[in-house]
Formats: sequence, C-alpha cells, structure tokens
Amino acid sequence: MPDFSILGIPGSLRKASFNRHALVAAQALVPAGAALEIFELEGIPPFNQDQEKQPPTRVTELKAKVRAADAILFATPEYNYSIPGVLKNAIDWASRPYGDNAWQGKPVAVMGASVGILGSARAQYHLRQCFVFLNMYPVNQPEVLIASAAQRFNERGELTDETSRELIRKLLAELVAWTKRLKG
Repeated sequence: MPDFSILGIPGSLRKASFNRHALVAAQALVPAGAALEIFELEGIPPFNQDQEKQPPTRVTELKAKVRAADAILFATPEYNYSIPGVLKNAIDWASRPYGDNAWQGKPVAVMGASVGILGSARAQYHLRQCFVFLNMYPVNQPEVLIASAAQRFNERGELTDETSRELIRKLLAELVAWTKRLKG
C-alpha cells in the first residue's frame, strides 16, 4: 500500500476525454511510494442546497475520497473560457454545507488538456480562483497545459508527447513534496 495518496478528478464526463487520459498517464508517473486514484464525476447530480445536509450517495463518496486523500490533482478541459459545469458542481457539493468543506486545507495541483492552442490555461486560472475560498494550497509550477491534445495522445488515449509526460512527472513530484512540507 502506498504511503501517499493523490485523488485525481477529471473535469469531463466524456469517456474519451483527453483529461481523463492525462490522469491515466499520471498514474504511471507518480513518485515512488505514491499512488493516484481517479474519481469519476459521473452520477453527481446538480447541486441543490435543499439536499446539502443529506447529500446523495455519490456526493458522500466524493467527500470521503477527498478527505482520505493526501492531495488532489484536477485535470480540466476548458469550456467557454472556464471550467466545465460538472467540475464546478462537484466542487460546490464537496464544499457544502458551510462548515463542512472537504477541500479545506488540501494541497492541490492542476493540469489540463485542450484541442486548442492554450491547453486549458483560462480554465486552470478560474479553477485556481476557487481554491482561495476553498482554502486549498495549490502547487504553482510547473504548469501543465497540454495544447493541441489530439496530436499529443494516440488512438488508444495514451499520452505520447514526452514534454507533457515530463511536465506531469515534475508536477506530481512537486505536489508530493509540497504536501510533505505543509504537513511539517
């Protein structure tokens, strides 16, 4: 059993999502002693404040996984210059009700893949804004912006771009080191 756990959350529901594929690639790039588990957002209903004190089972599962993890790794696409609604929805659920924020104090890293030339940069910056209120502690560098993603993954969804692989490896190493520094 690994001594360090990272929870990877893809910001897309699409089965062939480049961001899901990037997280799968990251599973093989984690530092020794660490493991990355991917949590799918499928099945999380739209946030409803009327249900926040008795959330649906899938939300309870998400919050438990977030709390159990040493660190979080988001992989987000960019939709309309921002993060996908499904990702924001999951973030909202896991932060509620007020005073029961599962994200509280969690070290976090962000990466993203996009078919565009900016590699999800704007979405990543919006996601980082959420970390302020959530009181999460982000890794700032390296930034992993997988641009022109259709050319960086093969037909089986494997990340073939060595530069992207190396950046993910460095991001994961920094996330582990950052988490250990925060824990003292």
